[in-house]
Amino acid sequence: MAQSSRSKSFFELLFDFSFSEFIALKIVGVLYGIGLFLAGIAGIAVLFGSFAQGGISILIGLIAAPLVFLLYVLLIRVALESMIAAFRTASNTARIAENTRRDV
Repeated sequence: MAQSSRSKSFFELLFDFSFSEFIALKIVGVLYGIGLFLAGIAGIAVLFGSFAQGGISILIGLIAAPLVFLLYVLLIRVALESMIAAFRTASNTARIAENTRRDV
């Protein structure tokens, strides 16, 4: 994996057919933000759904909505961290292979 002297722009990475650099490392913050937004929507949907049912469902919804939100945020975070760990492992493995070739 050759290191260039300048970093490529988002669109250069997006249309890089050699896949020599990873774009996911650059957009993970955006993906996390989208995930938080969707988790918030899910929590609000649970809350409004419980209000529509009425009765004891309102109390259950007030307890379940924050739990749903936190569970979704946790799952999104773990999934993104796993993805980043895999990409960094691949990047570090490529650097090790490059250094090994140079030393031999």
